[in-house]
Amino acid sequence: MQVAGVLRNGDEKGLTFLKSDRLLNSSDFTAVFDDAPLKASHPQFLILAKPNTLGRPRLGLIIAKKNVRKAVYRNRLKRLIRESFRCKQHNLPAIDAIVLARRGTEDIVNQELTKILNGLWIRVAKRAKPNR
Repeated sequence: MQVAGVLRNGDEKGLTFLKSDRLLNSSDFTAVFDDAPLKASHPQFLILAKPNTLGRPRLGLIIAKKNVRKAVYRNRLKRLIRESFRCKQHNLPAIDAIVLARRGTEDIVNQELTKILNGLWIRVAKRAKPNR
């Protein structure tokens, strides 16, 4: 069990998701969309990524109403994506990543979504290593 960043065995880790870990403005998103050398695709998600100079990974989310109709499901996806990123960020190089949800994502259970996202983060990290 994890409480306030302290793991069960007492070790502290930087497993947080701060505002500085997010893509916040239009120019950040545009930079990734214009030139995204790193891509990881799945029928439910697409991750576009670009190396950055900040020394840490950042995350942007695009969960379109067109693809996920109900706000409840969009918010659930956002929470799951942020949580998977938070847990995997220490394994990621310094990249700006955008996660796009595709149609049909709301029908998948949380465990399966987490498994899919973890696999995508591993693929992105693998593809980014030569670029580091």
